[in-house]
Amino acid sequence: MSDTATANPDEVVTHARVRRIELPDGAGTLAMITIDNDRDHTRPTTFGPAGLAALDAAIDEVSAMTDISAVAVTGKPFIFAVGADLSAIGLVDQRDVILEFGQRGHAVFRRLGELAVPSFAFVNGAAMGGGTEIALHCSYRTMSTAAAAMSLPEVFLGLIPGWGGAWLLPNLIGPAAALEVIVANALQQNKQLKPKDALRLGVVDVVLDSADFLEQSLRWAAGVLNGTVIVKRPEIDRENWDAIVDIATTMLDEKVHRATPAPYRALDLVRAARTCSRTEGFAAEDEALADLVMGEDLRASLYAFDLVQKRAKRPMGAPDKSLARPVRKVGVVGAGLMASQLALLFAKRLQVPVVMTDLDQERVEKGLAYIHGQIAADRDKGRLTADRANRLTALVSGSTDSTVFADADFVIEAVFEDLAVKRTVFTQLEAVVSAECILATNTSSLSVTAMAEGLAHPERVVGFHFFNPVAVMPLLEIARAEQTDDATLATAFVVGKQLKKSCVLVKDAPAFVVNRLLTRYLNEIVAAVDEGTPIDVADRASNALGLPMSPFQLLALVGPGVALHVSETMHDAFPDRYAVSDNMRRMVEAGITSVWIPGDGGTPILDPRVNEVLVQGDSPSDEEQLVQRISLALADEARRMLDEGVVAEAQDIDLCMILGAGWPFWLGGLTPYLDRTGAAEMSGGRRFLPRGVASLPG
Repeated sequence: MSDTATANPDEVVTHARVRRIELPDGAGTLAMITIDNDRDHTRPTTFGPAGLAALDAAIDEVSAMTDISAVAVTGKPFIFAVGADLSAIGLVDQRDVILEFGQRGHAVFRRLGELAVPSFAFVNGAAMGGGTEIALHCSYRTMSTAAAAMSLPEVFLGLIPGWGGAWLLPNLIGPAAALEVIVANALQQNKQLKPKDALRLGVVDVVLDSADFLEQSLRWAAGVLNGTVIVKRPEIDRENWDAIVDIATTMLDEKVHRATPAPYRALDLVRAARTCSRTEGFAAEDEALADLVMGEDLRASLYAFDLVQKRAKRPMGAPDKSLARPVRKVGVVGAGLMASQLALLFAKRLQVPVVMTDLDQERVEKGLAYIHGQIAADRDKGRLTADRANRLTALVSGSTDSTVFADADFVIEAVFEDLAVKRTVFTQLEAVVSAECILATNTSSLSVTAMAEGLAHPERVVGFHFFNPVAVMPLLEIARAEQTDDATLATAFVVGKQLKKSCVLVKDAPAFVVNRLLTRYLNEIVAAVDEGTPIDVADRASNALGLPMSPFQLLALVGPGVALHVSETMHDAFPDRYAVSDNMRRMVEAGITSVWIPGDGGTPILDPRVNEVLVQGDSPSDEEQLVQRISLALADEARRMLDEGVVAEAQDIDLCMILGAGWPFWLGGLTPYLDRTGAAEMSGGRRFLPRGVASLPG
């Protein structure tokens, strides 16, 4: 048995224990290494210096066994391993320390692929980062159907796979599939591989049922050793390897515009993996890892990761959940696309009856048809069983009569963004629902307090702002109006959690957090165009931030009409900072939904109608000037929001922008970026966060 202590008292000890197992069918004896941090069963298994020493000692032990046929590695229940302890790495400020740590991990892990006998990884649970790399070093890999996920998420955090993944994976499954895992998935908000995905790509050799996963893995391993199981691996396209990386580079440029180095270092490593040796590839990983850990992106990413993993799960200001009322039936006012998405989400997550209403039966039927179509599509794709699909379909109904809400416990309106319309809806609802029924609004910019005025029970009105598409976007802004009571707020947070959303408490202020900041951002861009800045220059200005879409792509997604309406709302609230563009108004009147239209070969070109309505001044800005203008405006608005108490702390602004606007992890959220670039101090004379938070220590 191999055990070791650690010199770092904060490191959770990772053990590597060895036992002998007789394989079936006369295949011999297998030495099983089980990695586990059994001092803390609540935490995934990670590797610090002591954990690497423990694994190294276990490999020494199995290497000394002369009577074994194979070696296998597996993890504790539900967890295979998740690699290095990044929270500790983020505190290191000496490059040589990281370089040595990377070299040490390579030296230990590669031994699994260089034993005198075949090695197997029995991936019984989640495998991420170094955990996936342990499996890649082995000769063969099985995976349980119950394994939650597999990934190489390092690029998502501003790093590269640093313990063999950038060399091993492309040489196992080819450059295109490897780049899907290493770069593309990482940049899709850390998309994970399910077992079937890992099998499809060839990352694992077989997926086995979780009920008797270990027994099946041992039988499968015995078959490999006896020759009765033939393992087929993907054919690797080495002839077009460089061309594949070139295409990936072009696509990456379009997405992140070289705003962060990590994905480009990963591309370089994958490119080199075609011709360099294993030792050369691992050495290149060591150098890239050491460089990136010394950069700002890792610290920013760890800060963002901490917000999403911890702060989002314990919302600031949420009342005690014991105050929440039970929700046994949900009502949705409206049957349009947004309302239909909400109804489907409530039915899926709460498993309670959901009823929609609208002005006429045709609209109701259209909304129900959308929901039934989505359920059927999930059933056809295997995401739902036929029985589950039937039960979901039966949960959702529709009507033109608001009395169907009489026994509802929670009713949310998703009608046209007009205060008078929404107030009328709430007045009508109050006449039919119980006195304790929660009345929620999905408004994106209007005053929740104003909607509740004149009601007999304004204390049960709450803002419940989702982001589109509802099923995908994780943020839910919960707005407390002036008279919202604790029971209502507690119910809203409990329901939000049941919907699997990350909830942030916001003050009932115009546009809350995300839309207020995005509107200020777009306002500055549009103002610059009004002043004479060419549209293509204005659209490129934010490339340096690596945002998921350019300003005018965002405008097209939101819709110029909606954007104009929000601008008007914000102008009414803050006329000194939010202008209403005459050019925007003319675009809406002309029916222009996007300034860009497909040109020859699909390349976007300016819609000719834009020039017909565009009236510009003679004071253009260049990209650098516009980036500074945007940064100062966002810093000013964020500081005002904190002064007004829109959220409790700067961390909540960052959490909202990460989850609601796709703000990149490597920027760490909005306020760390504003601190690092100096915009925070230039706009208000002080930083948003203490030094060392989301930046290099000190």
